[in-house]
Amino acid sequence: MQDIFRWQLPLDISEHGHRSDALTEFLHWFMLVLFIGWGIYFIYCLIRFRARAGHQPSTVLPKAKAAKWVEISVVIIEVVLLIGFSFPIWADVRDVNNAPDSADATAVRVVAEQFAWNVHYPGEDGKFGRTDVHMMSGENPLGLDRSDANAKDDIFTVNQLHVPVKKPVLVHLSSKDVIHSFGLPMLRIKQDAIPGMRVPVWFTPTRTTADVQTDPDVTRSYSTGEANVLRLAASVAMEDAKNEDGDVIVTKGADLNEEALAKLREAGITQVTAAPRVPTEIACAQLCGLGHYRMRGEILIETETDFRAWMQTEIQLLEEEGDDEEW
Repeated sequence: MQDIFRWQLPLDISEHGHRSDALTEFLHWFMLVLFIGWGIYFIYCLIRFRARAGHQPSTVLPKAKAAKWVEISVVIIEVVLLIGFSFPIWADVRDVNNAPDSADATAVRVVAEQFAWNVHYPGEDGKFGRTDVHMMSGENPLGLDRSDANAKDDIFTVNQLHVPVKKPVLVHLSSKDVIHSFGLPMLRIKQDAIPGMRVPVWFTPTRTTADVQTDPDVTRSYSTGEANVLRLAASVAMEDAKNEDGDVIVTKGADLNEEALAKLREAGITQVTAAPRVPTEIACAQLCGLGHYRMRGEILIETETDFRAWMQTEIQLLEEEGDDEEW
């Protein structure tokens, strides 16, 4: 079922994604019907009220009760559609009444700012530490107060969101400055981050980032020509590229930067199989300022084992920093 409603949409790697895609498809068919209907009516009006001999246009506004009641009926119908159908259907698609419990989910805070995503993990105790706006700095973008007992084991990253696969993720979303839009295209998530509000959003990823990277819809063959330098700037080779003598020019997993592409062209290799370095990205879907174009993060979906290993590495680094007088 999850692949039926693709229709040029990004790869779906979330449990709820197929419902969102089905709603998107339904709305497009519905708008097509409206477009055809209004188009026919428009053509009818062009013919019915065309300029022709023997007909004099009137500039006096008609006073008809029927038109007034038609307008009132349209308003009532739109209210019914919005309250009786749109809100309940969207609530059902996003399962708003069944948010995962923090104890059963991977709970994180994501704080947006111009132009970065700050991610806050509660640490091993599962409790978020105190934050203070007066303690915010370049090295402490969240204003985390390490003197708080609950904050001593907290972890934060910038533009990197690590989550385990096949486990609910509960994101508490907020913003430090202007309105941003937290967008995870492959996970069918898009939610505004509003200053002064903490908005919950949740999803359950079904595939790891490594698995997504090898998907045929993500891994493609590209020309090594100079026209693709910018397109492949954030991509990696998905297989060894060899010359006629069998020598490896670019190894699998290597960055396809301008230097690597030049080596491939010099060796006469015109095509390369590539994929984005991290295909699962965090995008800002709101024009949030002049630097909006660079507000891109990475959501790294890992196995539970890899996620725990990453957490332990971060905790160990935190403990080493904690041995110093300054955090």
